[in-house]
Amino acid sequence: MAPARNRGWLLRLVIAFGLAQGAVSMARPAVSYRALALGADERAVGVIAGVYALLPLFAAVPLGRRTDHGRCAPLLPVGVVLISGGCVLSGVAGSLWAMALWSGVMGLGHLCFVIGAQSLVARQSAPHEQDRNFGHFTIGASLGQLIGPIAAGALIGGPDLAGSSALALVAAGAGGAVACASLWRIEDRTAVTSRTEEADQVAVGRILRARGVPAGMLISLSVLSATDVLTAYLPVVGEHRDISPAVIGVLLSVRAGATIACRLVLTPLLRLLGRPLLLTATCFLAALLCAGIAVPVPVWALALVLGALGFCLGVGQPLSMTTVVQAAPDGARSTALALRLTGNRLGQVAAPAGAGLVAGVAGAAAPFLMLGALLLVSAGVAARSPGAAGRGGGAGPAPRTRRGRPALRRTSDI
Repeated sequence: MAPARNRGWLLRLVIAFGLAQGAVSMARPAVSYRALALGADERAVGVIAGVYALLPLFAAVPLGRRTDHGRCAPLLPVGVVLISGGCVLSGVAGSLWAMALWSGVMGLGHLCFVIGAQSLVARQSAPHEQDRNFGHFTIGASLGQLIGPIAAGALIGGPDLAGSSALALVAAGAGGAVACASLWRIEDRTAVTSRTEEADQVAVGRILRARGVPAGMLISLSVLSATDVLTAYLPVVGEHRDISPAVIGVLLSVRAGATIACRLVLTPLLRLLGRPLLLTATCFLAALLCAGIAVPVPVWALALVLGALGFCLGVGQPLSMTTVVQAAPDGARSTALALRLTGNRLGQVAAPAGAGLVAGVAGAAAPFLMLGALLLVSAGVAARSPGAAGRGGGAGPAPRTRRGRPALRRTSDI
């Protein structure tokens, strides 16, 4: 377990994650608006959103292997630099191809930060603290997703849409760079045990066959794809329904605020329902709510739908992290988290690209029907895999590891 003298690490990590995620959440709609101003159609917006995940797709597992062998913290400032650089360079890019490239750099930075941060939480948390600490950790993401769209909406608009969206991207890069101030000596070096070659000996196939890992990956992929497409395509829906960028920013922030509220009450929800039932119910409800976005409704009704959707989507990410960490073989938990992120990135490549194709054929609201179908599949997987989702228990303390060893050994094995 993390030593008592270093209890502030989680708060500082949440602050850094909030700033980094805020930069990304501000940049993603700004990229969409700038692409539209430069002449992009729905398909091009989908391709640019997909490239954000394409470059990181091949880097996740090597980064996870590296983290299994040593420290997590060095990945965090590297991620911040790439995020900030990608934001600024997207803002000054003059072509759609250049915007796609720098969007990919931004995505690579986000991947570096998230792998390092998730591994840090797994390593410095006792098993019975993981649901809670991952939930608190993801509050940082939700805070960024709350503030970022509002800031983007405040800056984007007016007759010069290309110029105002470029300003928003540069501001996002500057704000994200501040995250470095919260990362000084964030990792407790006494928790970093000497690594062996065990991580390299655990084949990827063995990790993927571990009961609980595939279910956790699919749920995470579905939830993140829903969040990602929502961020990229709600501006397109707004353009079709004459909703201003400022209102779209508020709507995206309503979704993020509801996600924060969900994670603040995640522990009592787990005690009440348990992990399997909570995952199943929230994925099912999120599927219905995603489909509801495709229905033309007043802005106030859309805000209610997005608030409920944000609450439901708040469950999947932290609980899928715990599911994957507790199901993974010893010595390969960072690699398992990286595989989960690889699945996320596959979803981030395929979902926006698929959304672009669907939108080009059936209209801007059609991608949300596609997301609803994906979340329904995830709800079915969660319902049929109670043993996998429930490994380690629901929300209550898990004083022993999945192999029956004392819990105190778990952290040193991560």
